[in-house]
Amino acid sequence: MNIGLFFRGLVIGFSIAAVVGPIGMLCIQRTLHNGFLYGLVTGMGAATADGLYGSIAGFGLTALATFLIAQLLWIRLIGGLFLLYLGIRIVLSRPAERAANAPAHTFIGAYLSTLLLTLTNPLTILSFAAIFAGIGLGGGKSNLLTALLVVGGVFLGSALWWCLLTGILSLLRGKFTPRWLLWVNRISGGIILLFGVVALLSLSR
Repeated sequence: MNIGLFFRGLVIGFSIAAVVGPIGMLCIQRTLHNGFLYGLVTGMGAATADGLYGSIAGFGLTALATFLIAQLLWIRLIGGLFLLYLGIRIVLSRPAERAANAPAHTFIGAYLSTLLLTLTNPLTILSFAAIFAGIGLGGGKSNLLTALLVVGGVFLGSALWWCLLTGILSLLRGKFTPRWLLWVNRISGGIILLFGVVALLSLSR
């Protein structure tokens, strides 16, 4: 039964991560420009955030979830502004003729930026809470081992998606000319910018 719950968590994490959004576009852009490892680190930031929010829902931390939802306006504001910044920066950037080796601090920055962006979507907690309730978890009703198995499955499922995405993109990366990469910048940056605008417009509701 516990193994079955682990695989359910795996499917939940994979499915939530696979939804096309600003993180997905950012991961695609970074993988095509900087390679597999850089894109994978980007995805791991999102997987970590999914694991954290899954933990809040899985362990029944309703007080923390309620606090985050109460701060929704400020969280959306920060997230929206960050998306605008990233979108503009990507649209204006030009691809290098050759990919340079990224120093360690840029990997840390890639990880932290996607971790922050994913955490600025606290409604993800509600999604996890609803799904976990459907499989009999959350609200303090599950035991520690069961919650750990499901949350571990969520993290690994999310990580699996980012591994697959960045792996496939890294194989195709050599086929992209600098001109194509420029259009990748414009399109992905424009979509990220649009997500930022939508996030800021939602503040008036």
